[in-house]
Amino acid sequence: MAVTQIPYTQPEIRRDELQEAGITKTAALAVAGMTCASCVMRVEKKLKKVPGVRDAVVNLATERATITYDPHEANPETFVQAVTAAGYEATVESEDEPLAATLAVSGMTCAACVRRVERALLKVPGVEAAGVNLATERAQVTLGGQATIDDLLTAVEKAGYHAEPVVAAAVEDEDREAREEAHARRAMRVRFAKLALGIGLTLPILFIAMFRMEMRYRDYWLLALTTPVWLIVGWDFHRSALKNARHGAVNMDTLVSVGGSIAFVYSIVATFTGQDTFYDTAAIIITFIFLGKVLEALAKGRASSAIRKLMGLQAKTARVVRGGMEQDIPVSQVLPGDVLIVRPGEKVPVDGTVLSGLSSVDESMLTGESLPVEKEPGDAVIGATINKQGLLTMRATRVGTQTQLARIIKLVDAAQTAKAPIQQLADRISGIFVPTIFAIAAITFVGWMIAGRSPVAAMVAAIAVIVIACPCALGLATPAAIMVGSGRGAEQGILLKGGESLQRVRQVNTVVLDKTGTVTVGAPHVTDIITANGWEEDHLLRLVALVEKGSEHPLARAIVEATTERGFDLPGHATGFEALIGGVQGTVGKRTVVVGNMRLFSEAGIAIAPLRPAIDRLEGEAKTAMLVAVDGLLSGVIGVADTVKPTSAEAVRTLHRLGITVVMLTGDNTKTAEAIARAVGIDDVIAEVRPADKAAEVKRLQNMGKVVAMVGDGINDAPALAQADAGIAMGTGTDVAMAAGDITLVKGDLRAIAQAIDLSKRTMRTIRQNLGWAFGYNVILIPLAVFGKLNPIFAAVAMALSSVTVLSNSLRLRGTRASQFMAAAVLLVAFTAVGFGTYRGVSGQAALFGSASYAWGQNEVHMAMVGQRTTAEMPDAFRGGVKTVKAGTTITFINDDNDHAHNVVSGTRLAPTQGFFSGLLQPGQRWQYTFTTPGVYPYFCSLHPGMDGSITVT
Repeated sequence: MAVTQIPYTQPEIRRDELQEAGITKTAALAVAGMTCASCVMRVEKKLKKVPGVRDAVVNLATERATITYDPHEANPETFVQAVTAAGYEATVESEDEPLAATLAVSGMTCAACVRRVERALLKVPGVEAAGVNLATERAQVTLGGQATIDDLLTAVEKAGYHAEPVVAAAVEDEDREAREEAHARRAMRVRFAKLALGIGLTLPILFIAMFRMEMRYRDYWLLALTTPVWLIVGWDFHRSALKNARHGAVNMDTLVSVGGSIAFVYSIVATFTGQDTFYDTAAIIITFIFLGKVLEALAKGRASSAIRKLMGLQAKTARVVRGGMEQDIPVSQVLPGDVLIVRPGEKVPVDGTVLSGLSSVDESMLTGESLPVEKEPGDAVIGATINKQGLLTMRATRVGTQTQLARIIKLVDAAQTAKAPIQQLADRISGIFVPTIFAIAAITFVGWMIAGRSPVAAMVAAIAVIVIACPCALGLATPAAIMVGSGRGAEQGILLKGGESLQRVRQVNTVVLDKTGTVTVGAPHVTDIITANGWEEDHLLRLVALVEKGSEHPLARAIVEATTERGFDLPGHATGFEALIGGVQGTVGKRTVVVGNMRLFSEAGIAIAPLRPAIDRLEGEAKTAMLVAVDGLLSGVIGVADTVKPTSAEAVRTLHRLGITVVMLTGDNTKTAEAIARAVGIDDVIAEVRPADKAAEVKRLQNMGKVVAMVGDGINDAPALAQADAGIAMGTGTDVAMAAGDITLVKGDLRAIAQAIDLSKRTMRTIRQNLGWAFGYNVILIPLAVFGKLNPIFAAVAMALSSVTVLSNSLRLRGTRASQFMAAAVLLVAFTAVGFGTYRGVSGQAALFGSASYAWGQNEVHMAMVGQRTTAEMPDAFRGGVKTVKAGTTITFINDDNDHAHNVVSGTRLAPTQGFFSGLLQPGQRWQYTFTTPGVYPYFCSLHPGMDGSITVT
C-alpha cells in the first residue's frame, strides 16, 4: 500500500507564548572586526547590557550575532550602536517582521470612511494592525495569523468600498544577494592582493637578512622593503588594535600588531644607531599571520555553505492570479490565499495546496527522497520544490518566513549560532586570554633582563610570547564544528537545534519510540481482503467504498483510498446511507451493503462462522476486521491496520548495532503493541500508557540510569520529548512535537535516528579534537617562547596555522574526499611545523635554520650570530660546523660576535662531556685547544642555540 506522508512544517510559536516567556522578537547582526574568542565575549557582554535584551549569542565562525529582545524596550538600531561602542562594525542582517499587505482602496471620501475601512480590516481574524491613508487611498495591513488577501478584500467590499492588492516595487532578493556576493569577492581580491604584496616583499627581506650580510646599505634596503609590509599588509591588524585600544580592550589583532610593530620600530632605531635589526622578523610575523587569515576566510566560506545552498533553493518570482489576470511578482509579495500558477519545470514559489492539475513534484532538495511525489487536487506542496510535469494551480498557505524552507533555514541558522556547553570553558579562558598574554610577555622581558641577558634578547623572547599565543583557535574550535555539522545534518534531513542538542544526543543509550506515526505510518490502510460466497475482491471493495464514501471515519477513508490506489472510479454515492452503532449501511444499485464489526453482525443475525478463522488471524496480527454483508449474507472481511513503515525494522537493527536499546511506548493495547514490536524487532514494550503518563515513563527509564532519546510525532508526545535527555521529533508530525524536540527528522524516517546519533558523535569528537589542539598548542608553545626556545618567525608560522587547522578539521564533517584530503594536508603541515620548532627549541638548537653561523679559517672556528660578525674579510653566510684536522693540531675558537658572549663545550647538547670547556668568551675573545688523539670531537655553545659542530682528528 502506498504511504502518503504529511509535508514537514516547522512549529509555529504563538505570539502570546512568546510574550509570556518575555521574548517577542529576534534579530540577526553581521559583525565585522572580530578575530578571536575575546572579541566574541566582548560583543556578547555589550549586547546583553542593552535594556530589553533577553539573550545574545555571538558566533565567531559565522561572524553573526543573534539577539532575542523585547521590542518595547529595544530595537536593532540599539544593538548596532552597542556593537559599535565595543569597537566593532555591525549591520542588521534580519529581524522578525510581521507579514504585511498593501491595498488600493477606492470609494473613500472622508475620515469617517477611513475609520470604517480600518475597523472592517481589524475585524478579520489574523489581522494585527491596519492603517488607512485617505490621501494615497492605500491601506497597510499587518497580518499575524491565517488571514488571506481574499479575506481582506471581502472585508473592504462588505464595508461598502472596493479594494485591490498592490504589488510593491520591492528590491529583488537576488539583487541584494548579488551585491553581497560581489562585495565578498572584492574583499577577497583585496586580501589576495595584500597577500601577494606581503609574500613578494618578505621573500627578498628574508634573503637579504640571512644571506647578504655584506650588502651595502643593507639595513636601509630592508627598511624600504619592510615598511609596505608593516603598513599595508598589517593595516587590518593595526586598525583593529587601535579601535580596541580606544575602548580599553585587546584581542588577537592587538597581539599581532604589537609584536610586529615592536620588531619594526626597534629595527628603525637600530638602523640609525648601528645595532642589529629585526626587519625579517617584523615582515614574516605580519605576512604569515595574514596568510593564515586568508586561509581562514576561505575555510569559513566552505564551512557556511549549507545556509547558502538552502537559500539558493528559494524561488525568486511567482505567477499569481489577481483580478482574473496572471502576473509575475517577486515571491516576497505573495500573500496567503493567493492563487498561483506553477508551470512544468518551475519551482513551487511558496507552501500551499493544489487546487487543480496533476503532476509529480521533486522534493529531494528538502526531504532527500529521490523519487518525485505525485500531486493532485487537495495535496500539499512545499515551496522550493520542482514541478516536473503538469501544470498546477495552487493556493498559497504559508509565505515569507512561514514556509517550510524559510523555517529550515532559520533552524539551521540558529543551530550554527548556538553554543555547546563544552564551549563554556574556552569562553571563560578567552575572556582573560589576551591580557594574560601581555602580562606574560612583560614578565618575560623583565625576567630576561634580571637574568643578565641583553635588552635585545629579552625583546625577542617577549615578541615570541606575544606572537605565538592564539585565542582565535579557541574561539573557532566549537562553532566551526557545529556550523559544519548542523549544515551536514540539514543536507541529510536532520535538523538540529544547536550545540547543546548535539552534545546530549551522542550519550544516548536508550531510544524510546512512539508507535503511531513513528514506527507506523500513522493512518490506517487496507491490508487484507478476504471474500466469501463467490465474491471477487475488486467488486466487493468497490461496493464497500461506495457506501463508506459517506463516512468521515478513518477506517472509511482507508477503504476509499484503497480503491484509488487500485485505480477504481467511484461514480456517485450509495443511497439510503445510515451510520449504525459499530458500522454503516447503504444501498448500491439494488444491493444492500452492511459494513461493521462482529457485534453489529451478531445483533443483525448475520452468520460469521465461515470467516471466523480469518477474523481471528487478523485480530492476532493487530488488524481491525471490517465484516461485509451484501443482501443479508456474509460476503467478506476487510483487514485494516496502521501499517508499519517499511524502514522501521531496518532502523531498529541499525540502532541495535550501535549498542542502543529500543523501547516502544504507546497508548494502544498490549496485544497490538507486541505484534508491531515483534514485526520490527523492538526490545521492550510499554503499552496502554495514557498521554499524560508518557513523560513519567521516560523519567522512570532515566532513574534507572539510562540516557533516553524520545522519538515522537504527536501533541501527546510533547511532554515526553521535553522530559527526555534528547527529544527527536518526526518531521511528518505536529508542530508542538517539533517545538519540544531537540532534533527534527524531516523525512519522518526512523533510519535517520542512527544518522543523527552518528553525526552528533562525530561532531563532538571534532570539537574535542579542536579544543585539544587549541589548548595544547598554547600550553606547549607559550612556555617555550617564555624561555627563549622559539624564534618569533616560527611563532608567526605556528600561529597562522593554528586557526586554519581547527577550521580544516571541522570541514571533515562534510564527508567529501576534498575536505578529508585538505584536513589531512593541513594537519600534516601543522604537526610537522610545530613538532620541528618544539624539537629544535627543547634541544637547544636554533628555532629556524641559519640563525647561527660559522666561518672557517686556517685552524680557526669563528662563532657568531647571523648578521653580527665583526671580521669584515670573513664571508658572513651560514656554514656547517664540521672540520677535519690532523692529530696535534691546535684549533683557535674565536667569538667573532659583535654583541653576544659564547662558549665551547665538548659533547652534544643532550649529552655533554668533560673533554674540554672554554669558559665564557666575550665578544672578540679567543680560546685554543690542541687535539692530540684521533677521533671525532663534537662541541656546542651552551649560551646560544644553533652553534653545534664537530672536529674530526685523523
